[in-house]
Amino acid sequence: MNGLSGAQSTLDRIIAGAGILSPAIDILVCPPFLLIPSFAARARGTRVAVGGQDCHADASGAHTGDVAAEMLADAGAVAVIVGHSERRRDHHETDAEVCAKVLAAQRAALLAIVCVGETRAERDAGRAETVVKAQLEASLPDLAVDFAVAYEPVWAIGTGLTPTSADVAGMHGFIRRLLGTRFGAAGEGVRIIYGGSLKPENAHKLLTIENVDGTLVGGASLKADEFLAIAGVYRQSALP
Repeated sequence: MNGLSGAQSTLDRIIAGAGILSPAIDILVCPPFLLIPSFAARARGTRVAVGGQDCHADASGAHTGDVAAEMLADAGAVAVIVGHSERRRDHHETDAEVCAKVLAAQRAALLAIVCVGETRAERDAGRAETVVKAQLEASLPDLAVDFAVAYEPVWAIGTGLTPTSADVAGMHGFIRRLLGTRFGAAGEGVRIIYGGSLKPENAHKLLTIENVDGTLVGGASLKADEFLAIAGVYRQSALP
């Protein structure tokens, strides 16, 4: 919930800076709902795509204040984040509700970015993999066709705390194995991205880990220079 109409200048700087980035990477900006139409119009024909931060499971209906996946697509979005830890926490979203939103995204031909992650208490109790496995299994429909998985340890979001490289490598490898077991060859090609207190200073360490195929940038995305510096990691290293 950041950004007024003036945030278009940040998008313009991202668009201008994206030209020097590797053509092999995808760049997506997910602003608040009200900014999607103007962002999509400004980004049309550039390296930058636009997505939504959430969607309702239904295509239409009496759901005051909600936004359908079809509405996002109509406004110019190509993707939508579902199951973000803040949605799960603030709106008490269940895995079943997240799964319904994944189906809604597929119905509207949007890429679903499905978020999973454990709390500090769950990690300290040795339950991180158990929690992520349960979330992933229940949040993805059996016929999922176009999705990415975002691993965002809840305790690292906006706290300045960052998992070790071993923590991230272990969890991303674990998620890769789960996807391969469930979806076969298709699961091997699913992008698994990392989110949580990522900044230019630690981006190279985290984004060059095996099975880290990109990032879900939080606070650093509000500053074009920081966002581009993170994306620029892929200019200095081999792409996943």
